[in-house]
Amino acid sequence: MTALARTDTSLFGAWWWTVDRWILAAVGLLIAIGALMALAASPAVAARIDLDSYHFVKRQFAFLGLGAMIIVGVSFLSPVGVRRLAILGGLVALAMTVLTLIVGAEIKGATRWLHMTGFSLQPSEFVKPTFAVVVAWLLSRRQFDEQFPGFAVTTALYVVVVGVLLLQPDVGMAFVVSAVWGTQMFVAGLSVVLVAGIAAAFIGAGVGAYFIFDHVRGRIDRFLDPSGEEGYQVGRALDAFGNGGILGRGPGEGRIKEILPDAHADFILAVAGEEFGLIACLAIVALFLFVVLRGINRAVQMDDLFALFAATGLVVQFGLQAVINMASSVNLIPPKGMTLPFISYGGSSTLALAIGIGMLLALTRQRPAGGGWR
Repeated sequence: MTALARTDTSLFGAWWWTVDRWILAAVGLLIAIGALMALAASPAVAARIDLDSYHFVKRQFAFLGLGAMIIVGVSFLSPVGVRRLAILGGLVALAMTVLTLIVGAEIKGATRWLHMTGFSLQPSEFVKPTFAVVVAWLLSRRQFDEQFPGFAVTTALYVVVVGVLLLQPDVGMAFVVSAVWGTQMFVAGLSVVLVAGIAAAFIGAGVGAYFIFDHVRGRIDRFLDPSGEEGYQVGRALDAFGNGGILGRGPGEGRIKEILPDAHADFILAVAGEEFGLIACLAIVALFLFVVLRGINRAVQMDDLFALFAATGLVVQFGLQAVINMASSVNLIPPKGMTLPFISYGGSSTLALAIGIGMLLALTRQRPAGGGWR
């Protein structure tokens, strides 16, 4: 029985009875799983590269703890507060992403990181949630001013953001942003013909990326020929799933993590599959699916178009990132290098995802009639 009464008018009491506690609980479970998997996968990776065994564990615990606080803190915001955070945060994130093109270090043919004292930041991760919310705000303005060119302005913003991402280049991130933007435009009422045209343009851009970007071509070639040298990680990940079977080999008993370079990051699901088995992996999939479906369900109940468009974009981004990571781990799509939300190692990704989930919780809170707490 909760100690908070529904009549509690304190700030925390009002938050507790209006926030979606089911989404909050599901994300909390994902964070707990992320902490467990950090303990399972990271020490072997750290030892292999001559770091302290708990180097990645300690850092990921710090990221997850800070992420949890960000989720709760941002979820206290009103829709107006979410919009302001997205506009300001989006401008800063986009400016810092541009800065990576000037001073960022090149890693594997891409300049996506800003290196600070003891910490590396990937600003483009923070572009994703803020972009979704800013697009939602621009599209929703048409509800109050039919003369406002919402579709045109959001299209211009999309071109700028994707253009910067492709200059890094980060084709995978550009794809996620494109999918979010396209979905929001469709929900906002863009005609089916134009939606089909956008889809065709995305397909054409994907084909073009294969011929323009060497790393994209390498990943697709590796996917088509997994027996080649570049398919090493995917091959070992598939071995891990096979070794784990239904129930897994047991905590700490996995062996693939000792030779898999990205066992703590992009291929952490393979470690979960080997040590905890198919049932555990299906439970992780179910948690992501629950957050997506619950988020969509709450979004469609919103009377505020801004909340509807923003929640839709945030849910699509969250779900698509999880799908890309899991699908590449089992060789259903070419590997992208995208983290599994709150489970893979990565500070920038974890904190950006926390901001996005916090915004989703804030926007889907049950608001009094007339939007009194906005």
